[in-house]
Amino acid sequence: MAGRASNTPSGARFRLTGPQPLERIREALLIAKPSFFQRFLLPGITFKAVVIGGGYATGRELAEFFFPTGPLGGLYGMLLAMAIWSLVCAVAFALSHHLRAYDYRTLMQSVLGPFWVVFEVFYVLFLILILAVMSAAAGEIGAALFGWPPVVGTLLLMAAVAATTSFGNDGVERVFRFTSGFLYLVYALFLVLAITYFSDGIGEALTIAPTSQEWIVGGATYASYNFVAAIAVLPFIRRLTSRRDAIVAGALAGPLAMAPALVFFLSMSAFYPEIAGASLPSDFVLEELGLPWFQLMFQLMIFCALVETGVGVVNALNERIEVALENSGRGEFSFLGRLGVAAVLLLVSGFAAVRFGLVDLIAQGYGAFGYIMLAILVLPLMTVGLWRLARPAWGKTSKGDANT
Repeated sequence: MAGRASNTPSGARFRLTGPQPLERIREALLIAKPSFFQRFLLPGITFKAVVIGGGYATGRELAEFFFPTGPLGGLYGMLLAMAIWSLVCAVAFALSHHLRAYDYRTLMQSVLGPFWVVFEVFYVLFLILILAVMSAAAGEIGAALFGWPPVVGTLLLMAAVAATTSFGNDGVERVFRFTSGFLYLVYALFLVLAITYFSDGIGEALTIAPTSQEWIVGGATYASYNFVAAIAVLPFIRRLTSRRDAIVAGALAGPLAMAPALVFFLSMSAFYPEIAGASLPSDFVLEELGLPWFQLMFQLMIFCALVETGVGVVNALNERIEVALENSGRGEFSFLGRLGVAAVLLLVSGFAAVRFGLVDLIAQGYGAFGYIMLAILVLPLMTVGLWRLARPAWGKTSKGDANT
């Protein structure tokens, strides 16, 4: 870090010693005067950005994990997942701030010790799966909307993700500001239209009692594998000024990430049970709505959501590589280096998308990774992580301890 932060009533201040690279001075100034958006909303929006892409934005994840117990059971499961997200994000953000751990390697070393490499292996594999789901979804959207071969939509998504991540955190934040505003606007409009056109079907669906208590398993599994999204937030935790900021930002992450899903799920429930088997539930609902202008707007929003997800997970890996390069004295991660990492990951995942397709990737891949992430991410954070937060003296690092 370019300087030492100390919290005061007026905010964080920095003392810069010796010659500093321009990037480090700019970073210090940004941290010294974080905005309300950067402190409380950006972490949750970044978390949402990774959660929403691929299956969630298209409705495929929602159908896979929440419709098996019926619309009302699915709604219970989503509320459970939202509460779990808020709880674990609050702990993860607070621990990251406490340890000044702004990349996943540093954070996972603090809770897994030498076994952090196990997390990295599974993170990279899961990253490829997420990108494959996104690529498959982009191909499906292009085919449904414009009649393109699936590979065209996949290639367009790859280009957008690679271009954005090559500019680092600042470029990512600018993209998230624009795409998130557009996304919430579209879902708000979708809610109004769904209530206007489908209110009777939604009301009838929500009177169906849950077929079992399996909604608890569905909600917990969905929450668990999506916690990998918290890793994408770490580069932006440096904006926080206190542990209170971290806890509030974590608590808001759940509702910020789940609100669009709740809107979408309610609209989908009007067509239960036939919509549960649709490859693109979003397209199913939009066809029933019969508004071409909104269909185009919604599909464009989905594409933006897919870009958000790809940018979030790839940027987290880039930040981990940059920290490793700086710690080894090799300098900063270059523009071309970031572009190269994104290109390789996207090519591998694009091949998987074309080979397996959207439905199979979500059904066979996400469920297994849910249990894996529960074991190597959620449980360590909620045990060792909480212990480190409760014992400040044990949690000190060479970078200095955080103010609480």
